[in-house]
Amino acid sequence: MRKFILLLFCFVPLFSFAQMDSLVMINGDIIVGEIKSMDRGVIEIETDYSDSNFKIEWEGIQSMVCNTDFMVTLSNGKRVSGKIVSNDPESFQIVSDEEGTLDVDPNDIVYLKSVEKTFLSKLSASIDLGYSYAKANNLSQLNGSAFIGYNTKRWALSLSLNSLRSTQDNVDAIERNDGTLTGNYFLPYGFYGTADFRYLTNTEQSIQLRTTTSLGIGKYIIHTNAAYWGFSTGASFLNETFSQTTDENGDPFTKPSNNSAEWYIGTEINLFDTGDLSFNTNARGSRTLSGGDRWRADVGANVKYDLPYDFYVKAGYNMNYDSQPAEAGKEVDYQYSFGFGWEL
Repeated sequence: MRKFILLLFCFVPLFSFAQMDSLVMINGDIIVGEIKSMDRGVIEIETDYSDSNFKIEWEGIQSMVCNTDFMVTLSNGKRVSGKIVSNDPESFQIVSDEEGTLDVDPNDIVYLKSVEKTFLSKLSASIDLGYSYAKANNLSQLNGSAFIGYNTKRWALSLSLNSLRSTQDNVDAIERNDGTLTGNYFLPYGFYGTADFRYLTNTEQSIQLRTTTSLGIGKYIIHTNAAYWGFSTGASFLNETFSQTTDENGDPFTKPSNNSAEWYIGTEINLFDTGDLSFNTNARGSRTLSGGDRWRADVGANVKYDLPYDFYVKAGYNMNYDSQPAEAGKEVDYQYSFGFGWEL
């Protein structure tokens, strides 16, 4: 009985170790734990001896042996589920039940995430707030944004929200709120089907509510663990209502509501192989199809710097252009924002 207990104590640690993942750095260091994800060129691993996860540059990994199942995205757009094993820094192997063993260049691994059946394991989220105040005219500005995403092997769903409110003495308050709900279905060779719903309220351009429902197709031109760059195009349906303003004579005036079909083309760039700094920009242009010669454009850019414990600071820019605005002389509206936030 005593010998059985001794053997049990010997084999339990070995069994526990066998369930773990191991990373070998190019300097020879070894880290044993559970790999959670690799995104934007940074791999995250949880260990028993640290109160926070280790984050390591992907290019600093020499080899790895994993017992965790991952959802892996390759630079050609292919998505594979399986374990990763490597003894050579020039070639990693993905062992998949569906496709057998695949030899891949580690630089072609764009994204990986541990595959778990829990809802939270497939969820990502962030939230940030910013505030500024100036004594002159009691100028006060509050801005905030939030993001939540859900990813599976074949599709992804995301929701982003932005809000700004500015007040000062003797001037009406200025508000700008926008949000986008996006669903993507991944296709072979870097293509994807995309559908989204957008809304905007903007007092500067007298937009009481603008909603846009779109359906299109996209393609990644560059898709690596250092950068993403893609285009999308399709059709959308626009619905608008406007706030009361004044005409050139100073009389009250409200532009009639509008429903129209549009064609759009958009692009998005993500750069993140810059240490703790990441950059994202997107632009989308739309042209009315149902009569008239109206052009619209929406442009956004964000620079984020990661801080310890999943906190970050972020600076952002948003611009809206409309060749036929509700209020004359206000074709363009833009905002700058700065915030402090936390991400899941």
